[in-house]
Parts: sequence; C-alpha cells; structure tokens
Amino acid sequence: MDGGGCLAEPLNGQERPVAGSANARRTRAARRRPRTARRISSSRIGGLKRRFTARLEKLDGLRLPRGLGIAASALIVLAGAAFGTVRGGHAPVVVDALKDVRDMAGNAAGFHLAGVALSGHKHLTREEIFAIAGITGRSSLLFFDVADARIRLKTNPWIADATVQKLYPDRLQITITERAAYALWQKGGRIGVVADDGTVLEPYISRRFATLPLFVGEGAATRAKEFLALLDRYPDIRDNLRASTLVAERRWNLRMKNGVDVRLPEFEIDRALEQLVSLDRDKKIFSRDITLVDLRLPDRVTVRLSDAAAQAREDALKPKKPKAKGGNA
Repeated sequence: MDGGGCLAEPLNGQERPVAGSANARRTRAARRRPRTARRISSSRIGGLKRRFTARLEKLDGLRLPRGLGIAASALIVLAGAAFGTVRGGHAPVVVDALKDVRDMAGNAAGFHLAGVALSGHKHLTREEIFAIAGITGRSSLLFFDVADARIRLKTNPWIADATVQKLYPDRLQITITERAAYALWQKGGRIGVVADDGTVLEPYISRRFATLPLFVGEGAATRAKEFLALLDRYPDIRDNLRASTLVAERRWNLRMKNGVDVRLPEFEIDRALEQLVSLDRDKKIFSRDITLVDLRLPDRVTVRLSDAAAQAREDALKPKKPKAKGGNA
C-alpha cells in the first residue's frame, strides 16, 4: 500500500501500464481505434489479387462479334438523324416517304389498288371520301389499313358509320352511312346545319337547307328532334312556325311567321299548345294586331298588342268631349 492507504497494484492481478511507457501508448491507440475497423491479412490480399488477375485473363480471351463497331456507329448516326427529324418537324414527311416505299414494294408484288367500289355517299364527293380515307394513286392493297381508314372516315361529321373491306388482289369496297340534315341551329350569331342527334354537319351556306326548321339557343340542337315530334301533333302551329328558341335550356319560345312571339311553359307544353290552337280557332288570335302571347301561367293568357293597336285602343277608351253649342243669332 502507498502512503494514502491505496494498493499499488490492481485488484484483478493485472499489471497496470506505467504512464509514458510503450504499453501505455499501445493501450491508448487501441481504445481510440473504431471497433468496426479490421486488419486485412496479407494472405487475403493475395487471394483478391489472384481473383482479379483471373477475371482479366478471361476478358482478354473474349472475342467480340465482327462488325459490332460498325453497327454501333450506324445506330448512333440513325439516332441522331431521327432526333433531328423530330425536332425539325419533318416527321410526317419522313413517314409519308416510308409509306410510299412500302406501297411501291406492295405494288411490285402484284397488290396494286386498281379500283374502289363506293356506295352510300350523297353529300360528300368521291374525291373527298378518298382524301379522308387516305387513298392515293400509289396505295397498295397489301399494306392499306382498313381499320385506320374507317376511323378517319368517321371523323367527318357527315359520316355516321363506314365499312371498309379488302377484296384481293386489287379491289377495295367502302360503304358509307351518312347523317341527314335535320334542322338549322343558331348560336352566337352563327347558323349551322345539324343532324337529328345534334351533330353540326356544316355552316349554313347552301340555299338547299333554307326550308329546314330553325332552332336558337344553347342546347337547342340536341333537343330539336324531341320538340319537333311534339309540334307534329299541332300542324297548324308547325306550318306557321319560323323559329324555336330554347330559353336557359329550360323552356321554349316560338316565333311565328306573322311576327307573333309565343312563350311556352317549362312543363305541360302540350296543354299550352292545345290552348294556343283553341285561341286561334275561336278568337283568330294570330290574325289580330298583337306581338306576344304568354301561356306560361296555367290559369291565364297574357296578350300584348302592337304599338299601333295599343294606341288605337287607348284612343278608343278616352272619354269624348261634348260638342260646343252654337252662338246667339
């Protein structure tokens, strides 16, 4: 024990390293070294070198296929050309050129498109249908895509359906189902010709559509067929009808040929039309000098007179002034 009453040696019997000695320095270095660090033995390093050398020898003996470098260079050039074509906007031209080359090969093999049997078309010409379907003088029946042609034909609003069939070796058959012009539809100041399903067929330009019924307003084109079917039950009204206007996609207003406006209710339209027929039969309402007939309320009919008729009525209702008596002789 030392002078302080402490033992000079550790209790576990191990010798404590003397401060500053070599053992003490090694002990401190071992404490500072991370636990995960491991020493790689020289034998393990030698094994890794032998494995790496063996793999290099295998790669050295590997022979690449002949022409691989030329093929890789060609692919790089083609990729660059394709990228430039797409960026430059020339892809459609290149595709058309490739189709022409393909069709030339098909024609050389004996599959030249010699004739097309076309039926069902009335409004569209033969040339217009060929242009839409993609048929040219260079087309080959062997490579002609009938499914794509049918889809392209149906994009035209006049064509409701189309059938395209190949008749080998050199014939093509196209059957068209066209929509019929049903009515005129005015929206935003523009008038177009529409079919019975509301499809806009073309702008109203031709005079041959002048006799079609006119509908005005948002949503009127798709509801025209249903409304005209209702008006067919009242021929006196339909024959004198100039235009039908759908108001807020809820109810109809009628403009008659004599300039009279008729306001129909949102519901019970048939009741209002029957009332209108009775008024014209009993009161000759369409022959009178009026501008408006309002049938929106079920218990009353409101009629608006023209300006001239209103003024005449006002004058007729004014009290007459008594005539002045003559003076004394």
